Amino acid sequence: MASLEATRDQILAFRRRTNALDERLPKGRRSLRTAAWAGLQDSMPRAALLSIHARVEGATHVTWEDPSLVQVWGPRYQVYVVAAPDLPLFTYARLPESGKTRIAAEQTMEKLEAVLAGGRMRDRDAGAALRLGNSLRYATLTGRLAIRWEGARAPHVWIVPQPNTTVQKARAELARRYLHVYGPSTAAAFAKWAGIGAKEAAQTFVDLAKELIVVNEAHLLAADEDAMRAAPSPPAPARLLPSGDSFWLHTTAHERALLVPSEKERNELWTPRVWPGALLVDGEIVGTWRRAKRVLTINAWKKLSAAARDAVIAEADTLPLPDPGEGMTVHWT
Repeated sequence: MASLEATRDQILAFRRRTNALDERLPKGRRSLRTAAWAGLQDSMPRAALLSIHARVEGATHVTWEDPSLVQVWGPRYQVYVVAAPDLPLFTYARLPESGKTRIAAEQTMEKLEAVLAGGRMRDRDAGAALRLGNSLRYATLTGRLAIRWEGARAPHVWIVPQPNTTVQKARAELARRYLHVYGPSTAAAFAKWAGIGAKEAAQTFVDLAKELIVVNEAHLLAADEDAMRAAPSPPAPARLLPSGDSFWLHTTAHERALLVPSEKERNELWTPRVWPGALLVDGEIVGTWRRAKRVLTINAWKKLSAAARDAVIAEADTLPLPDPGEGMTVHWT
């Protein structure tokens, strides 16, 4: 397996490129699928929409409802927005080879299919009917469950067709997506991100060995080597990345330290409870942000230039918010 030594600047430039954060993609469904290549976490209501806005031109407050997209209980049973054809990659790919979880997933789906009878139902109602509660979510591992969650109310669930692939093929493609967006990375980090077993993740990387290269003792898709070696693109002046955005949704201490070298600042970003948003300025995370309606509070970790502050304000003014009003009030702390 070929190997490559990459600097921090190269890795961050690569990740910005694969996350479409240096320059927004043109409006359209192809761009939406690219933006959701490794899924868009939406457990914080409409975080996925803000991730789309950071990557795709012309996003509005209803873009997340585009028919080309669907919501699922994805990695770690968090709510994700994914491209509809990719639903099996974020659900079925996580089905264990055997054991109690697989049995629970298959049995739950069988019962749920009978209760839904081709229709839709709130998950809490379906769970109550089956006396399952939150364990209803195991059914998502069969690749046959989609959800619709608007944030304020319980999600609705319904059945989709059986995936036209195998678990192994779906898991391999999920690993490719992960490495393209989060790479270079390891099988252990993939397991933690996807919420699958360490042995299954390790075997998936073995199966993909001919498609991988070693980068700094981690792995990257060989197809992405040129992108890793390429000169960095000019970074965007500012991006407001929401809680759980894939640019900074890293699960290991090593990966987080690479992205944010300061331990104090890491603790402000990856908090024990609800994460804030991440402020990206000129290609680096330089602070956090939180929003209450049309008031944005920014905690910058360093003094920003007047031009940088103007860029942040301009970015804030374009956020696709559903509530009526124009512009955004920005408070700096």
